[in-house]
Amino acid sequence: MFNRIKAIAKKELKQLSRDTRMLFVIFFFPVFLLVVFGYAINFDVKNILLAVYDQEQSEMSGELVKLINSNEYFTINNVIKKDSEIKEILDQKKSQVVLVIPKDFSRSLYDKERKAKIQVLVDGVDGNTASIISKYFQGITSKFNEETGKEILLKKGIRKKLPIDFQPTIWYNPSLDTTKYMIPGLIAMILIITSVISISLSLVKEKERGTTEQLNVSSLSVLELLIGKSFPYILISIIDAVFVLIAGFVLFDLTIAGSIFMLSLSTLIFILASISLGIFISVVADSQQVAFIMSTFATLLPSVILSGFIFPIESMPPIVQLLTNITPAKFFIEIERNIILKGVGINIFWDQIVYLILFMFFFLLLSVIIGRKKEAH
Repeated sequence: MFNRIKAIAKKELKQLSRDTRMLFVIFFFPVFLLVVFGYAINFDVKNILLAVYDQEQSEMSGELVKLINSNEYFTINNVIKKDSEIKEILDQKKSQVVLVIPKDFSRSLYDKERKAKIQVLVDGVDGNTASIISKYFQGITSKFNEETGKEILLKKGIRKKLPIDFQPTIWYNPSLDTTKYMIPGLIAMILIITSVISISLSLVKEKERGTTEQLNVSSLSVLELLIGKSFPYILISIIDAVFVLIAGFVLFDLTIAGSIFMLSLSTLIFILASISLGIFISVVADSQQVAFIMSTFATLLPSVILSGFIFPIESMPPIVQLLTNITPAKFFIEIERNIILKGVGINIFWDQIVYLILFMFFFLLLSVIIGRKKEAH
């Protein structure tokens, strides 16, 4: 049995070694995807273009502008001199935000009866960015209020005491770098796409060439054939996973906080689950074109939309949350984030591994049942 599996695997490796274009895609595509997505998908809103309309031009208004300008998120690129310029700047997207400081800003700060007001006009076409900008300004104004409040009270000889000293500590991703959060999802997406497409095309190719019948009448069992055909692609997927992790470390300073052994084991289980999906598609499809379309549809869309890679599953409607269970990428991403970012043990994510194993056996069993029915006809 071992010799027969070895022979099939050796044959498959020889065929792959002759297909230089396929090898280029298999090894270049994963790292390419990581680089493109790693740099392109970033929810950190920085370098926001800000226009300032300071009607007061006082020391206090200057302090507020200085505080905003010292923040890494804002870049002052326009200084407004009159009201009519505001609409033009926002209409032409010369700036994303306009800060308006009124003429009585300083006087209102020291007046007990009045509150000092500023106007922040945000381009709300991109709702997500506008919401983040508004939160940035809330943080800046809170800091300004605290500093100026202390200064005003000190001039009166009063020491201000804060009821709660709010100083949050961020665990696991202290820099709040979205790229580090996204990379586990990228790894899952890359592995499932390359695994499913490569194994499904390989098996369907045998159908198109008419060699499947020859293999069926040989002494090979279905299990030996599947293991022999799958082994090279499992090996390639493991190499791709190593390449992507190395690229993540070099390009994005990604480090593994948890057990490398558990990460390797869970990656292998995920690859096997992906391969089982590819085998199922190869049984259903009768041509490489159909197999490619089915593989792309079954991997790309679910792994991007339904896996929690980009969109939080908790924010989805209950029905859609139930639908997310169709992709193994959802569970592997959870495992990766627990190991890579949190450094926790298997007691936290054992149920995710169980699901991947069940997913693998389910599609293998389904493939055997459908395959036998097709042979009977």
